[in-house]
Parts: sequence; structure tokens; C-alpha cells
Amino acid sequence: MFSWLGSDDRRRKDPEVFQTVSEGLKKLYKSKLLPLEEHYRFHEFHSPALEDADFDNKPMVLLVGQYSTGKTTFIRYLLEQDFPGMRIGPEPTTDSFIAVMQGEVEGIIPGNALVVDPKKPFRKLNAFGNAFLNRFVCAQLPNPVLESISVIDTPGILSGEKQRISRGYDFAAVLEWFAERVDRIILLFDAHKLDISDEFSEVIKALKNHEDKMRVVLNKADQIETQQLMRVYGALMWSLGKIVNTPEVIRVYIGSFWSHPLLIPDNRKLFEAEEQDLFRDIQSLPRNAALRKLNDLIKRARLAKVHAYIISSLKKEMPSVFGKDNKKKELVNNLAEIYGRIEREHQISPGDFPNLKRMQDQLQAQDFSKFQPLKSKLLEVVDDMLAHDIAQLMVLVRQEETQRPVQMVKGGAFEGTLHGPFGHGYGEGAGEGIDDAEWVVARDKPMYDEIFYTLSPVDGKITGANAKKEMVRSKLPNSVLGKIWKLADIDKDGMLNDEEFALANHLIKVKLEGHELPNELPTHLLPPSKRKVAE
Repeated sequence: MFSWLGSDDRRRKDPEVFQTVSEGLKKLYKSKLLPLEEHYRFHEFHSPALEDADFDNKPMVLLVGQYSTGKTTFIRYLLEQDFPGMRIGPEPTTDSFIAVMQGEVEGIIPGNALVVDPKKPFRKLNAFGNAFLNRFVCAQLPNPVLESISVIDTPGILSGEKQRISRGYDFAAVLEWFAERVDRIILLFDAHKLDISDEFSEVIKALKNHEDKMRVVLNKADQIETQQLMRVYGALMWSLGKIVNTPEVIRVYIGSFWSHPLLIPDNRKLFEAEEQDLFRDIQSLPRNAALRKLNDLIKRARLAKVHAYIISSLKKEMPSVFGKDNKKKELVNNLAEIYGRIEREHQISPGDFPNLKRMQDQLQAQDFSKFQPLKSKLLEVVDDMLAHDIAQLMVLVRQEETQRPVQMVKGGAFEGTLHGPFGHGYGEGAGEGIDDAEWVVARDKPMYDEIFYTLSPVDGKITGANAKKEMVRSKLPNSVLGKIWKLADIDKDGMLNDEEFALANHLIKVKLEGHELPNELPTHLLPPSKRKVAE
């Protein structure tokens, strides 16, 4: 059991005892952050209150994209099986939000039933009304992938004003709600349809402040030639650059995420490498889930503090009796100046403030006379949480990581490329010749022997100095050549015989061809005469 004690005078006399990070986050939120949120009506402006299920739920992956970009097919590819409610087609087929989750029996739970289930993290979606809940379901099925993560499929985003109006609910607001609670947001693009509609642009902007969770997938890339793919990739980066205002470039994965043959197989190796990178990213989510929830709580606390300063400043400026309506209009119009004053007085970063235009729109419908003045004690409690409690929870996160077995997503498509001849890079680079009966280096050994005997071997071995003269001709950096030397000098005598020299040259060739060197020499690369030594 993990425990930590509070020593600050302002903190409770009884020590806090947390067995898990999840329990610690729940207690901190309810006892320290929630009172501040409720006092300044944070939930009416930003995000509903968090519940226990928000801290206990598995990592979630949110898929967002325009219609027919392959979102549902992507889930089908990961799970390697159909899920209830799945519809795939070139036309806009998925018209609902579908939470694909683990369940003992296949079935669908409708939205209205889903939002009253305390074990599911969706109760606060009730605020979006029946128009949304009629378009929200949970598809449950037994699947090894879903034992570690849940996936949220979303309706395809269309172009034009009609679709935006006819939804009957605030699509961008729903996505923003999910974005705050998921661990990864995957934006899917079709290599043939790079145009970003108005609604899609609005959605991406609504995901602001969650860029750290965002990844981009350029799907169906096997349907275009290499030259076109380069142009499409450049156009996509240019389009994203205009919408996502971050100095960092969003990671884009290129591939074809379905189980059909590649139409144009020229870029097969690229697609395989990109798929493995994406899979590794998704597989890491369970391991980093506690840290993500901790990070999201910190972001929420910072926003709640800023919100408290804004609301209390507006309250302070309001007259007690006459001219309230005119003063309210004036304050809303001058909200940018209030932001600037708060920023200077409390040394708050501009990035911590809520969107100005959206805040102004929300304030129009509020009764300023019901706002609360600044209550320093509530803010001090949150500051104390950020300064002390969060740091202690960080220690607990690391302790949990070291004491628990490595958590990774398993099953489905993740299993197919993990082991065996179809694993990424199998039989390539240092893995070449892994299944051959003969030593793979022997193919080029006659050529390496010619060089070996020009380097003045003594008793069948050359010195490190003589080997270096030849190895540096590869123009590889000394750090790489040093690693090759350690791998090739099997008996660690500081010299190389003809087989070890041939092995060193083989590893140089592997590196020059763009492959990574192994940390330890694979068994199949051991020279025949050294295999007994290694054993």
C-alpha cells in the first residue's frame, strides 16, 4: 500500500492515505477542486463536474473525420471483428456516436440508458439532450483489444450549413466533451479528399488545448502513386497548419488501415513502418493512463482558477442597484481588458484563459448579480493541491509503474505483427538470414577476407588500430562504429579474426542500408567458430 503524509499547517491534521493514483485523484478533486468549481459556476461555462467513472475508466481513443475516411473500418481493422451497430460504406453511414467497449455479451446499449449507468463515464452527456442521446449508443463485445482500451466512433463530418443545423445538437461541443476525457484523438483524412469543411475546421478548433492528444492518419494512401502521395502529404500539412496554431508539427501516420490487398504496393515498407509507429503509440495508452488523468486534472485546475478570477472581477465591477444591464454590456464588450488585467495582477499565462469570443457569448445569458466575489481560501486550497498533492501523486504514479507488470494493448491487429515472419522488420537488416541454415555473413565473406589479409593480420587476427583504418571508410560516426566493434568482438580480446571482421563489415552494411543495429548480437549472426564461446 502506498501512502503519503501532509505536513503543511493548512492541510488536514489527519494524513492522506491513497492506495492508488485513481483514488488519490478522486479525493483531491472532490475535496479541493470541486468546491471552487461550484462556487464560481464553472460547470455552466466549461465542463460538467467529473465523476468517479471519469477516473476509473479505461483509456479511450476518439476517432474524428469527414465521411468515408475509414473511421469505422479503422476500428474493424484494430479489433479484427465486426461490432454491433457497425455500418461501412462510401456514403455517410455512421450517423451516431458509438462507444465500442468490452462486454461479456455482444449487444447495444442506447444513449438514454447509457447516461444513467454510474459505471460508465458518460452520465454528464445527459446535458446535450435527447437529440444527441438518440444518436449515441454503446456497442459491447468480448474482444482482447477492448480489455485495455475503448474506442469512440463519431458521425462523419459533412460540408455545408445544412448538416450542421440538422443535427439538432452542438456537434463541436460534444466532441470537446469527449476530447477532455479521452487519451488519444485520431483525425482521419482520405488521401483523395483533403478538403477541410467548415464544420471539420470548427471541430478541430474546438479541440484546441488538446493538441498533445491529437494524431493524424492519412488513410487510403495505397490508392495513389508515390509522387502523388508526396504532394498529398504536403497539402495536408499546409491545411492543418492554418487550423492548428501550434509551433510543433502534428504527427501524421500514412497508411491503409483495412484488411484488403494494397492497390499500389510501392510504399508497402513505409506503410508497415507507419502502422507500427501508430500501434506503439496506441499500445502505450494503458501505461500512461494515470499520468494523462493527472495532467488533465492539472489543466482543469488552472482553468478553474482563471475562471474564478474572471467571475469575481465581473462581480466586483457590477453596481449594487442601478444601471446593471448597461454595465453588464460594457463588461462583456471589455472582457479582453479584464483578461489583460487579471493576467498582469496574478501572473497568469495568456494560454490559460478561455476563448474570449465564446466566453462573451456565454456571459450574455448570465445574471451577474448571482456571481460570487473572490474567496481567497478556495483558491489557496487549489494552489496547495497543485504545489504539494500533485507532486506526491506523481511519485505514486512512478511507484505504480514500477510495481505493476507492463500494460500494453494486446489482441486484434496488434497481435498479427508482433511475432513471426510477418512482424515488422522480420528478416530485414540485422534480422536477415534468421531462418537460414548457413551463416548469412558467409555470402560476402570472400570479399571481406580480401580486405582482411591486406591489414597485416598476426596469428590470424588484426588489431583494433588496423580494423579502425578500414571501418572509418564507411563514414559512419565513431559512436556507431564503436557499437559495431563491441558487437563484432565476440571474445572481447580487443582484436578481430577473419569471421569477426566479416561480421563487423556486415553490420556496417546493415547500418548503411538504413536499418537499426541490435543492442545484442542475434544468435544467427554469431560466427560458426564462436558459437561455443558464446554458449
